[in-house]
Order: sequence, then structure tokens, then C-alpha cells
Amino acid sequence: MPRIEPLSPPYSPQAEELLTSMMPASSPVPPLALFRVMGRNLSMAEAAHVMGKWMLRRRPKERDGLTVRDREIAILRTCGRCRCEYEWGVHVAFFAERVGISAAQANATARPELDGEAGWSGEDRQLLEAVDAMCGTGTIPAQVWEALAARWPPEDLLELTMLVGWYHAIAYTANAAQVPLEPWAARFPEP
Repeated sequence: MPRIEPLSPPYSPQAEELLTSMMPASSPVPPLALFRVMGRNLSMAEAAHVMGKWMLRRRPKERDGLTVRDREIAILRTCGRCRCEYEWGVHVAFFAERVGISAAQANATARPELDGEAGWSGEDRQLLEAVDAMCGTGTIPAQVWEALAARWPPEDLLELTMLVGWYHAIAYTANAAQVPLEPWAARFPEP
């Protein structure tokens, strides 16, 4: 049972406008339960929408640096580490296959220890190690930072740290409010 019940239609005009803007224009699904929970505090939801939209803005091949695939690996691992099945499942369903994350790799992000059989590249492993470090200690060890800095400019390193922090906040909200899982979203793999 959710601790904070998601808004249900009919929505107020302000909530309707915000929920519509939070979903892709051609979305085959209604507004996400997480968005409808956040809609209980419209000013907070509006601010979260701005940040979330910025985090998800980039399209594949838009520029060199942190790719959409990198972004999704970081999000999935952050949600996996935070045990947030809700957000992990939504991102697996919407993005994983489209950005080249296999089912085995997606499932590996939800496990406490990374699966050596998931087919991660060396660069993927560096990214996953950085996410694990941030989730575990709040920082990135020097050796991992240096490897990432050889690959990405400072603006991408800043984006990565904010991305992991943002999805911690999303995971905390979804978990604490006990947002109901979307029926179409992926589920954590069996242990």
C-alpha cells in the first residue's frame, strides 16, 4: 500500500497541465505513479520536473562525452544500489534496450555485487565503479576519477555526480512513499 496515494483523475487544471508536461507527448501510458505522488506538492513537482527534464534531455549521438547509455547505466545502478525497484523498472522498460543495455546487464545493475558475466566493457566497469563508490561513500576514489577524467571533460563529470545524486533523491522518494510499481515496468531479478 502506498504511504502517499498518487493523485487520481479528475486532476485539478494545474495538476493536469503539469502531469501532461511530465510525460512524453506520444506516451502510451498514463502519467507515472511517481509523478502523481509528487503532484501532491505541485511546487516541488514543478521544480523536480525541470531537473528531471534536464537530466533526460540528451539524445544518443548528440555530442561526445557522457552518452545516453552511460546515463542509463548510472541510473540503473543507482536505483539498484538504493533498492528502488520502481524507478529501476521504469528505466529498464523505457530505455535499456533502446540504448544497448542487454537484459543481463540491466539485471546485473540490480544485484548487490556486479555480475562478471554481464559483458561490461572496461569503460562500463569504470562507470559502475564510480556509481558504487558514490552510493557507498559519497565520493569517487582518485584512481577511478582519473580514469573517468581521461575520458570525459569536467562538465560531464559534474553531470555524472549530479545524475547519481538526483536518482538517489528519486529513489528515496519512491521508496519512502511506497509508490506502487507500474504494471508494465520491469521487476528486479530473482536473487
